[in-house]
Amino acid sequence: MANSAAPLARLIELFERLPGIGNKSAQKLAFHILNMNDAQIKYFTDTITNAHEKIHRCEVCCDLTDSDKCYICSDEKRDNSTICVVENTKDVMAFERTREYNGLYHVLHGAISPMNNIGPDDITVKHLISRLSDDNIKEIIMATNPTVEGEATAMYISRLIKPLGIKVTRLAYGVPVGADLEYADEVTLTRAIEGRSEI
Repeated sequence: MANSAAPLARLIELFERLPGIGNKSAQKLAFHILNMNDAQIKYFTDTITNAHEKIHRCEVCCDLTDSDKCYICSDEKRDNSTICVVENTKDVMAFERTREYNGLYHVLHGAISPMNNIGPDDITVKHLISRLSDDNIKEIIMATNPTVEGEATAMYISRLIKPLGIKVTRLAYGVPVGADLEYADEVTLTRAIEGRSEI
């Protein structure tokens, strides 16, 4: 930002490095920070530091938590026969908002992407496989994103799991509510047909 004080310019630059934040949003955030009083700044910075120091991966599902086990893995009322495999913590939050799923999760922290040099060892595939020695587990729901990387990851993991005799399912992706079929691509329509259910 031209003609601005160096500390302000650095603050704007730092905000711009965050995902989804452009220059105008970075400026708004920076000026908002500058307008905070000392107590608000201390609370803000302490909260960031506290989260950075205390948040780590759950020893069971690899989701983010501040204790050894996350609240879902610690909940004895959850259905421990089903594991929903997702790419990141935001996906867990999305499923939990629906209140429709009562099983466990496994967070991969990414997807296999040879173009980006991300292989199976760079995500938590081995940790997932080690969980499957539990005889209670009957089904793995592959809920990776409907992208090339997400599909590749789902196929790779399902090939590892099927010999273990555990059922592997894939989320049904299809036409969103309110959409016109004429604008849907072939993959979306195929998923919609494959995921159809009786009415």
